[in-house]
Amino acid sequence: MQTTWICTLSLTATLLLTGCSKKKETEEEPALPVRVTAARIDSVQRVINAEGILRALDQSAVMPKISAPVSKFYVNRGDHVRRGQVLATLENRDLAAGVVDARGSLEQAAASYRNVSSATVPDELVKAQSDADAARKARDAAMIVVQSRTKLLQEGAIAKRLVDEAAVAYVQADSNYQTAQKHLESMQSVGRQEEVKTAAGGMDSARGKFQAAQAQLQYSQIRSPISGVIADRAIFAGEMAAAGSALLTVMDISSVIARLNIPQAQAAFIKRGQSATVAATDSDIQVVGRVTVVSPAVDPQTTTVEVWVQAPNPGERLRPGGTVKVAIQAGVVTNAIVVPAAAILPAQEGGSAVMVVGADSLAHEHKVEIGVRDGDKVQILSGVDAAMRVVTEGGVGLAGGAKVEVGHAEKAGEKGKGEKKKGAKDEDDKAKDGEK
Repeated sequence: MQTTWICTLSLTATLLLTGCSKKKETEEEPALPVRVTAARIDSVQRVINAEGILRALDQSAVMPKISAPVSKFYVNRGDHVRRGQVLATLENRDLAAGVVDARGSLEQAAASYRNVSSATVPDELVKAQSDADAARKARDAAMIVVQSRTKLLQEGAIAKRLVDEAAVAYVQADSNYQTAQKHLESMQSVGRQEEVKTAAGGMDSARGKFQAAQAQLQYSQIRSPISGVIADRAIFAGEMAAAGSALLTVMDISSVIARLNIPQAQAAFIKRGQSATVAATDSDIQVVGRVTVVSPAVDPQTTTVEVWVQAPNPGERLRPGGTVKVAIQAGVVTNAIVVPAAAILPAQEGGSAVMVVGADSLAHEHKVEIGVRDGDKVQILSGVDAAMRVVTEGGVGLAGGAKVEVGHAEKAGEKGKGEKKKGAKDEDDKAKDGEK
């Protein structure tokens, strides 16, 4: 009897457990509320973002060519200057005296040239001509004497010795004539030109020395090679300015250049002339510029490509040396598969993923490769096809294979909260019944 009673209780307990298990199996898991958007084909703007350092449009370190004490400065740091404006004057009294001396030497050489070219050479030429004429006449006279004495010798009127003496006199007269004639020809062809050239060369040399002295004096006036603003002044008035050392620094900051280091993969899309936005990192200053330089070489240390973006600097608010953020508009990508940025989630195995809702109302994790980001639009290179529904709200913490209910996220959230409150109330009622 007791054994029968124990068997009956065991059978009853087994039936109760079996019924509870079947009841739990028949209960369905609640669907999680999410909001979805279909991936679509669209165009996205390729924007390349980078940080860079500002440089002045033009910069010049003004160095004196001579070493001398600074007599006076006419500018201070921050002053705006024009190209060619005198910035400082060096001590130059010795240089001024050198100019006076060189001017005197030039005037003396010029006077000598005028004298040689207009007076001395013609007088010598006339004298050479007269000497040649006189020598010719003497030769002719000696010839006549020789001929006359030869005739008289033939008649027996004179001795042969007199004929020989006349012949010797003729030879000497002819030699004198030849010498005078060559001197005349030399004066006419070579001598006159060389003397004039010598005088002209002396005058040119004196002029060069005068110009060099003037240049040395001008070097004592330090002028700005560019228009801009004084960025640095190395010494004070009265101190020694050394040749080849920077005395002042002038910067043209009417425009600025942002120098960027861009990865090679992104640099391939950057071209000269593309528009870019330059924004200061420590203020709300923002200007629009253009790409002016794309380096043809890769920096071997950073493996990046240097890119220059030039932008106007109204009010000179952007300062060289500061850090800026630059966004380069590097063209448009057409026929791209895009999803909202909110759909991008971190993948469990690293990288990025999206949750895709299939026709079975289940969430499926798709690992994706991301391309260009354009505001709220993100290009998907692989992992998602057009028209697929991706979760934009409610995807955080959503497991793959979970059942979802597509709807408005906020309303779905409120619905979930109401269901939780109702479930909690039922559990409280059950607990009270158990106490009773």
